[in-house]
Amino acid sequence: MRRLRRAELPVDTEALARFLIGKTLVREAPEGRTSGRIVEAEAYVPGDASGHAYVGETERNRSLFLRRGHAYVYFIYGMHFCVNVSGERPGVGAGVLLRALEPLEGIPIMEARRRAHRATDLARGPGRLAEAMAIDRALDGVDLCARGPLWLASEARPPGRVAKSVRIGISKETARLLRFYEAGNPHVSGPPALRR
Repeated sequence: MRRLRRAELPVDTEALARFLIGKTLVREAPEGRTSGRIVEAEAYVPGDASGHAYVGETERNRSLFLRRGHAYVYFIYGMHFCVNVSGERPGVGAGVLLRALEPLEGIPIMEARRRAHRATDLARGPGRLAEAMAIDRALDGVDLCARGPLWLASEARPPGRVAKSVRIGISKETARLLRFYEAGNPHVSGPPALRR
């Protein structure tokens, strides 16, 4: 696998979400390397009322306003971390929520972190993904196109058919088709109708 260059990342956030399907997320940690194919992602475009950038730049969401290819990590429901890839140009708040991975490397490490042994349960859903990859607020703002603890890599194998649907678990702008996923992949989250 080779590290993705920022120039390869589409500037447009919707295009970035589609582009990331099949790419690899890599985590370097003291206990070893873990990685997985990105099989599900949601775009939160500029001006999107359901996105964290909608309120403008704050201390909490500042990473969404960095140039594309940085991690934005936040804590939700008092129990889960979630990770986004920043999109657009510097100063424009937008991002892609990584919703699911198909584990590739370090599966025993992921199993220990998640206390789970079914491969499809390790990183299906954004909270599980972050736990399996040991992603927390300490990684907020990390450049995913540079050498470091969390980075984006090329495809381990090309994705199958990429489908799109409405996003999951939001209450605003619910009809927008901004969720992309590898159709039929068992690691994709959501109800069966949104995995075909």
